[in-house]
Amino acid sequence: MTGVSASSTSGVGATTGVSASPTGGGAFCGHCGGTYDGGDGPPSSAHRECRERLAMEPPRYCAACRRRMKVQVTPLGWSAECSRHGVLVQ
Repeated sequence: MTGVSASSTSGVGATTGVSASPTGGGAFCGHCGGTYDGGDGPPSSAHRECRERLAMEPPRYCAACRRRMKVQVTPLGWSAECSRHGVLVQ
């Protein structure tokens, strides 16, 4: 596994894994798990709402493989772990 640095929706760097936002280059939305249709252009209205929610909540789905992630929320932040792509940390 390679240590790929990715950014979360808050702009804080993650340790390993994929992007937490739907616009971060993943094929899937981090909030709903649906196929991300925005590319470099503006996302659909459904994924605009997802982006707003990801600004306040941790991602629930891996943006690279669409697997449901194990999410742990603490008073200091959150971490989300994909079984294939590693851990995102806020």
